[in-house]
Amino acid sequence: MASGAITEQLIDPNWTVFAAPINTLLQVIDQQGLDGQALLASAGLDATELTIPDRRFPVNSYYRLFQLAADATNNPDIGLIVGRITYLKGLNIQLYLATVCRSFKDYLNLMPSQYKLRGDIGQITTYREGDLIELRWEPLMPETGRKRFISDEMLSASAGIFNSLCVRPVQVVRAHFTYAQPTDVSYLEDIFGRNLSFGQAYSSLFFDREALGFPMIKQEYQEGPDQERPFRDFFEGDDPADQLLANLKQSILQYLPEGEVTIDKLASKLNISRRTLQRRLSDRDTNFLNILQEVRSKVALRYLSDSRLGITEIAFLLGYGDQGSFSSAFKSWHGVSPRDYRRK
Repeated sequence: MASGAITEQLIDPNWTVFAAPINTLLQVIDQQGLDGQALLASAGLDATELTIPDRRFPVNSYYRLFQLAADATNNPDIGLIVGRITYLKGLNIQLYLATVCRSFKDYLNLMPSQYKLRGDIGQITTYREGDLIELRWEPLMPETGRKRFISDEMLSASAGIFNSLCVRPVQVVRAHFTYAQPTDVSYLEDIFGRNLSFGQAYSSLFFDREALGFPMIKQEYQEGPDQERPFRDFFEGDDPADQLLANLKQSILQYLPEGEVTIDKLASKLNISRRTLQRRLSDRDTNFLNILQEVRSKVALRYLSDSRLGITEIAFLLGYGDQGSFSSAFKSWHGVSPRDYRRK
């Protein structure tokens, strides 16, 4: 094992990652002119299985591949490069989130879970510190926090996202890193600015609290990818004069990524009581769960029509905890799996 590599005995053998982060790393490996197939084999990974998006791989193989790539390139900044590609490849889901968020604060409340999108690596958590907001990378295994490449990837991708979502860029005012200060910090300064601190308890980004109110850029996602089925027409069978149903479905769409869409939350959003909402839906011969499933079912078709969105990302946008739960629900609605529907 390379010097300073993560001790694999400390990694739970049941921890896994999706193919997406491995493929992103492989893209950087190929761009650096390395033999990606040889590095995959050395890490115990089968290249043919990486084409299966819902396939999961041992997390220690992913860490080993990252270490092998860092050693082979002799580039301590490789995590920053991978982070930029992670950010660019994730723009599609960020743009969809921008359609249901009004401010940067809304986005942080709906920020995609790394466990859901990447696997058992860690989580990004938000904290308040006086007039600053801290975005902290909390690895599942603390020892990985002392390695540059994982924390650099997470923070680099986050900084890119923050600078692209709002009308005003959300600028990093301070950055902390768990590892010791490198000899050359020029690339780190290019991404995070010059207020850098090393040897900290966590790798974190800090930005001004006032940024929470920055408005999101309004995305023009009204039309479907084929320009033939507008997003706004997915509920075209509804009575256009029925504002209750229209507002309820739009509110459900907004809250879906949170994962817990309850009748109490939606009633509060509509400024009516739970009982009143139940009664009004009953007057329409329906109920809240039926409406929720209708929205999920129809919007799932919209998301699947956009090939840029992965199945895992769609599951998140629809509020499911994992891809399997979404696939089971979709099959009950449409008789086929999401993947088979997309192939057609």
